[in-house]
Amino acid sequence: MLQPKKRKHKKEFRGSMKGMASRGSTLAYGDFGLQATECGWIDSRQIEAARKAIVKETKRKGKTWLMIFPHKPYTKKSAEVKRGGGKGDVEGYVAVVKPARVIFELGGLPSEVASAALRLAAFKLPVKTRIISK
Repeated sequence: MLQPKKRKHKKEFRGSMKGMASRGSTLAYGDFGLQATECGWIDSRQIEAARKAIVKETKRKGKTWLMIFPHKPYTKKSAEVKRGGGKGDVEGYVAVVKPARVIFELGGLPSEVASAALRLAAFKLPVKTRIISK
C-alpha cells in the first residue's frame, strides 16, 4: 500500500474539502485522464485496486501516471473502547480529492482501450468521476 515514508506529525485533523481543485485539474502527461467530479477521501487500497484494474485492462501497454498520493493519516478507535481516552491509532492513509482533480492519466493507447480501462478504475473509487481527453 502507498503511504508516506515519514511525517512531521503522526495524527492530523480531519480538515475541510471546500471548493474546487486549483492544482492538478488538467492533463499534464497523458492523453486521457480520470477526473473527480465530487470531493472525498480515497484510501490507499482503493488507489491500488484502481491501478491494478487499469494495468490488467491495458495489458501493460502504454503509460499510466498516478496523480494523487495518500498523505493524510486517518485514525480509528478499536471496537470495544469507551469514549474518551484521546484520539485513536492511525488506521491508514488517504488522499484528499476535490472536484476537478485528475486522479489517473493514460498515454500511448487507443481511445477505446483507455476509456475502457479508466471506466473500470472508476468503479473502484468512492468518488464520482468522468473521463477526459486532450
